[in-house]
Amino acid sequence: MSNHDSPGVIALRRAGYRLTSPRLVILDALENCGGHTTAAELLQAVTTRDPSIGRASVFRTLDLMVKLGIIWTTVQGGSTIHYMLMPQGHHHHIICTGCGLRVEFEDCVLGTLVKSLEERFGFQIEGHLLELYGHCPQCRHKTPPSEGETLP
Repeated sequence: MSNHDSPGVIALRRAGYRLTSPRLVILDALENCGGHTTAAELLQAVTTRDPSIGRASVFRTLDLMVKLGIIWTTVQGGSTIHYMLMPQGHHHHIICTGCGLRVEFEDCVLGTLVKSLEERFGFQIEGHLLELYGHCPQCRHKTPPSEGETLP
């Protein structure tokens, strides 16, 4: 898919926003980082591509993209904000609470639940982020420390 067909570009067009060069560079950087990034990582990627794009432009564009539902924010590691692309209006992870492994999955079976919640509460739901927590196979098979033993 070319950058001009990306869900982010389509969302910007639908909302009536211009497809400026900085916005396209920022979208491209988001897409090339796998859809997950921190502001610092994104700023570095954008600056590498086009040093003329300033920090303020990056943050204004991030705010706009959050407002339009193109990206979503989540706090990871206690205080670090991560930006995630929401290409189809949703994003799903399974996260290991032992080692932090993050597995992304595409299949979404929440359609019926979303419709039910819209009807029940009168919302028009535009997207969702699903994070499930547990232990990955490697962490499940690790032997827990015995009583009084400390972890390295």
